[in-house]
This record gives sequence, C-alpha cells and structure tokens, in this order.
Amino acid sequence: MGEHAPKISFVSLGCPKALVDSERIVTRLRAEGYELTKTHEGADVVIVNTCGFLDSAKAESLGAIGEAMAKNGKVIVTGCMGAEPGQIRDQFPDVLAITGPQQYETVVDAVHEAVPPAHDPFIDLVPEQGIKFTPRHYAYLKISEGCNNRCTFCIIPKLRGDLVSRPAADVLREAERLVKAGVKELLVISQDTSAYGLDLKYAPSTHGGREVRARFLDLSAALGELGVWVRLHYVYPYPHVDEVVGLMAEGKVLPYLDIPFQHAAPAVLRNMRRPAHQEKTLDRIRRWREECPDLAIRSTFIVGFPGETDEDFDFLLEWLQEAKLDRVGCFRYEPVTGAPANEIAAPVPDEVKEERWHRFMQAQAKVSAQRLKSRVGRRIPVIIDEAGPTVAKGRSKWDAPEIDGNVYVASRRPLRVGDIVTVKVERSDAYDLHGTAV
Repeated sequence: MGEHAPKISFVSLGCPKALVDSERIVTRLRAEGYELTKTHEGADVVIVNTCGFLDSAKAESLGAIGEAMAKNGKVIVTGCMGAEPGQIRDQFPDVLAITGPQQYETVVDAVHEAVPPAHDPFIDLVPEQGIKFTPRHYAYLKISEGCNNRCTFCIIPKLRGDLVSRPAADVLREAERLVKAGVKELLVISQDTSAYGLDLKYAPSTHGGREVRARFLDLSAALGELGVWVRLHYVYPYPHVDEVVGLMAEGKVLPYLDIPFQHAAPAVLRNMRRPAHQEKTLDRIRRWREECPDLAIRSTFIVGFPGETDEDFDFLLEWLQEAKLDRVGCFRYEPVTGAPANEIAAPVPDEVKEERWHRFMQAQAKVSAQRLKSRVGRRIPVIIDEAGPTVAKGRSKWDAPEIDGNVYVASRRPLRVGDIVTVKVERSDAYDLHGTAV
C-alpha cells in the first residue's frame, strides 16, 4: 500500500450480526485505500462497534471507547449502543461521531470527514469478496435486520427496529460470491431467522434465471444447492421449521438448529412474551429427531427471570432432561435498561439466581456429555479451523464456530485450514470429540 494511506484501528464488540456490520464497513474503507492497524496508537482514527444488549455489554463498550479516547483521541462510535447516544455523549463528549447499527454509509462519511481517503490508483484495490474478519473458510450471511417480536427482556427492536428482510436474490448473490471466494460454510443469521420474508409477504425475486420466494424454506433450499455447509442460527420454533428439518434429513443443510428457547415453564414464557407456542416443544423435538436422527439442537436459556418460582425452575430442569439438547448456553437474568421485564414481578435474589445457574449448568453438562458420547465410533466429516503439526482442530456438522465444541483430529498428513476431512471419532470428553483422519 502507498506510504500515505490513512490508518484505521477497529474494535468490534457484540454478536455475529455486529461482526457482519464491521466487515461491511472495513470492506468499504479498504476499497478506498485505508489501511487497518492493530493498535490505537498512531492510527488516524479509531472505530468502535458497540454492543448495547445487556448492561454488562454496555459497560464493556464504554470501556473500549474510553481506552480508544485515552490512547488515540479520535474516535467514531457505531453499533447498537449508538442507537441511544446520550450515555456515550455524557461520558465522552469529544467523540467525533456516533451512529446506530447498520449505518454503514454514515460511519464511512464520518471517517471521510476525520481523515479524507488518499486516492492512489495503485492501492485502491480490494478482493472481490470484500475483507472478512472471520477465517476465509466460513462466513456469516445476514438475511434480515430487526425483529417483530416484543420479548420483555429484550430491547433489540428499540435498537434495530422492526423486521426488514433482504430479497432472496440479494442473499443468494452474496452467498455465491462468498462460495466463489473459497468459503466452505455459510452461517445464516438474523434476529429471527425463521420470520424471514414476513415483511416482504414472501415476495419472489429472480436469481439465476428462476424465481425464489423470500421464505425461510425456499431460501434454505436454494442455499443448500451451493455445495457448501449451511448452518441455521437464531431460529424460532414456528411451525414451518418442521419443513426445514426435511432439508436436513436430505443433507441439503446441516442437521443443526440454533433455537433460543429461553425457558420451558409456561408462566415464565408468558411473562417473557416469547413467540411461537412452546408447550408442545418436546413433541416437536421428538418428531424432528425421528425425521432427522442426526439433528443437533443448540439453545440459550435465562434463569432468574423476574417472577421465576422454584416450581418453574424445577420444570425447566425436568424439561432439559427430556429435551436432550446438544449444546446449551445459560444466562443469569440481567435487568436491561428500558426492557419491560423489570416491571413484571419482583426480581429473583442474586444468590438464588446464582444457585439456579449452577444447578442448570450441572444438569445440562451431563446431557451434553451423553450426546457427545453417542457420536463415538462414527465416521464424520470435520471442517478444519486450525492446522497443527500432528493434531488439527476442527468442527463437526453439530458445532458452530466460537460457541460450540471442537473435534481434535490426529493425522499423519498435514491438514489445511478449510479442508473437510472424514474423521473416525475415538473418544469424547465434556465438550469435545477426539479422533483420527481416515
């Protein structure tokens, strides 16, 4: 790159959806000849992409802004916390600009204002697929913004607005571009993936000479024809999820569902205002597994929600024993400023919350370990994330990057990152599988 390329330091906090926003901003800036630097010192400007979902995430975001101000002083703030700029301005009146989530243009404009791009025909080159923050063999594919649900613990609709789906042709074009650039696994994300297309009334758009409807099933089927792994995240259990399990059984998309159940006790679910009827969930999970025995389900839960009784919690533990989910995350309820949940009932005392969290984690750890044990002895495909001299680290179809487990693969020949290899599973531990490349 040219000597005078302006340098930008970038901090990306929060969820994969924010990571996608970061990738887009960086792609634009790289295309205009900006250089990325790892350190705040010496950068011409720092961009902080914030998360505002929980108060602890806000604190982390404010900490990151504070650090950038101290080390550099020229700071542009974007992301979910930027949707409510007051708090940032109070603490850091001198930040250059504050923008909300998905406001790529505004961020790029703010950068132009702080440091104009150096136009140099020799450096204004960018790889066709853009710059990705993820390793090159997998990529997040965002299919919609915002959310129509009004869960009482969540302020995302306030931050990101109502559901806005991308036309199917648009998503498929991006997916094809990624596959052409060497991506082997697409992780489909949005706030509510199964509601995709509702706002467009499932309108068709034309891609590759045929019409594809903006509907969760149709889009999944079309993505399933690209010849790469397709993993579905943040799927609420609406009725049409049953149809997508059919695609999994046929091997079109990965047998993996990430469903944020959040709880199982009817009273708590009512207080949470969760979408989709959950009382028959166990029956549906049973049916899904009959149709696709290989299905892995990951989920997240909240313990200590206002008004959660001992009976509610015991109900949840029993439900977990029956549901036999593969991977589970659990949060202690945190009151989020502006969320209606805080007014629903008396808060659960911290020590009770803590005790429930530990009991939940212990109960689920046994279930997860059993599920993993059942994979021992099988031959499975594994995608390699990290190469090693004798043991490589990868993931099975049942593991998403960062949040699930790994497969450790012993191999005589060196394995490359992004390879998909067949592995004989020899043993399992609490979270991971271990095996040998066949």
